[in-house]
Amino acid sequence: MASMLLSEDQIQVKLRELHGWLRSGNEITKEIEFRDFVHAMGFVTSVALLAERSNHHPDIDIRWNRVTLTLSTHSAGGLTESDFNLARAIDEL
Repeated sequence: MASMLLSEDQIQVKLRELHGWLRSGNEITKEIEFRDFVHAMGFVTSVALLAERSNHHPDIDIRWNRVTLTLSTHSAGGLTESDFNLARAIDEL
């Protein structure tokens, strides 16, 4: 797992490659709205499987049909390649 912090320029380039992710300090966040709670939970389960495979886990907030995902490499103190790799994988779901 990559643990080197990305430079500001690297972060900006990688963020432009993602769809719907926003940066807030040392984190990137995406909110996704689903038809209902069941579909939201199905998505969260898929994210959990991806996270386990990559050994990199997002913060997940579930509000009925809205799921907010937040990524940051806490052990490195900011954004790393792992965050963007997982974000890309989540976008492919």
